[in-house]
Amino acid sequence: MFEKILIANRGEIALRIQRACREMGIKTVVVHSEADREAKYVKLADESVCIGPAASNLSYLSMPAIISAAEVTDAQAIHPGYGFLSENADFAERVEQSGFVFIGPRAESIRLMGDKVSAKHAMIEAGVPCVPGSDGALPDDPKVIVQTARKVGYPVIIKAAGGGGGRGMRVVHTEAALLNAVTMTKTEAGAAFGNPEVYMEKFLENPRHVEIQILADQHGNAVWLGERDCSMQRRHQKVIEEAPAPGIPRKTIEKIGNRCADACKKIGYRGAGTFEFLYENGEFYFIEMNTRVQVEHPVTEMITGIDIVQEQIRIAFGEKLRFKQSDIELRGHAIECRINAEDPFKFTPSPGRIATWHTPGGPGIRVDSHAYAGYFVPPNYDSMIGKVISYGSTREQAIRRMQIALSEMVVEGIQTNIPLHRELMVDARFIEGGTNIHYLEHKLADMPVLSKKDK
Repeated sequence: MFEKILIANRGEIALRIQRACREMGIKTVVVHSEADREAKYVKLADESVCIGPAASNLSYLSMPAIISAAEVTDAQAIHPGYGFLSENADFAERVEQSGFVFIGPRAESIRLMGDKVSAKHAMIEAGVPCVPGSDGALPDDPKVIVQTARKVGYPVIIKAAGGGGGRGMRVVHTEAALLNAVTMTKTEAGAAFGNPEVYMEKFLENPRHVEIQILADQHGNAVWLGERDCSMQRRHQKVIEEAPAPGIPRKTIEKIGNRCADACKKIGYRGAGTFEFLYENGEFYFIEMNTRVQVEHPVTEMITGIDIVQEQIRIAFGEKLRFKQSDIELRGHAIECRINAEDPFKFTPSPGRIATWHTPGGPGIRVDSHAYAGYFVPPNYDSMIGKVISYGSTREQAIRRMQIALSEMVVEGIQTNIPLHRELMVDARFIEGGTNIHYLEHKLADMPVLSKKDK
């Protein structure tokens, strides 16, 4: 096994990877910006290297700085976590060319799935159902664009081929708005992703967001670890995730799960990955594949008992998967609430020093966070400061435990979205299960702003 791994990330995922390594007896090197010098995982690491100032482009996105840190510390492998350079094929390539192991897929797999057009083609060839849409990138010919939209049927959604994370997309309801929407999305895509190509899909009106977690080794083996429902979203950003997805027949899930595992074998995928789908009227439609560990991986770990981060490391070392599909058993239910340093209803960031930090406990409760009392939440990065995960033998028990956990959690000195989560955990539609991806947006639009006392 590796003796030393460099963690090329920050925040709760850096601590999560560090804990997985420590359990395996692997030493860790943590890289950090000047803004993260006092982070918990920096203090706990065997070695730490400051790779630049607070700005991400000068630190966590600096490939030379990260690779240099690996060289001076004699690390053998680099784990990219999620975000930052985790799905950057050039980074994966440079890591391997520099003599280190990239704990993730091969660069060609990242490129294949990173371009939404090529990803869709690969999935169609592998037998994975996709949303009806254009056959590849849209051409410049306005007549072809209009004909394509008529064939697909309105409303349609224009998406950036190189996009992701909810960015680079525009919904079009009428033919009159079509060409302008395509032009605007192309311009935005070129500026944001360096790739102006866009494609068209049928816009599903009220879908759920359901994803399949997979693991694949470099020996041709692949398994899927159940599904997650991530429909509780705001502006395409997930707020609450759960596993398994409530109300979907197991036969339907098993069919799509097996297709995802088969697709991994066909494209020669290696490592952890997630197939993301829209689910509507009993049908699954592939939208993209994330070629990294996901923020919401803990809910899958809770219902399978499999440590996904440790399996990433074993796969990268060259080991075969230690289990077959028939060995995967899903038990109980898990829910994850993302805790963000932000106003709970206006969603404005709330960086600053945490005065009080009291996390919940008890049966079935897990808290993944790098925060602590006295920790300064920097304004330079994503606002997520932790995740609360509840587990129960039933969904009802998982919800009840999450309600209790959120009532116990105390964070003072900054604002967090805990009050929003408390509200959602008693929401009748959430408790019923199966809300679509628009539900939270509509609820927030109708929700009166709570008083400071309520917050």
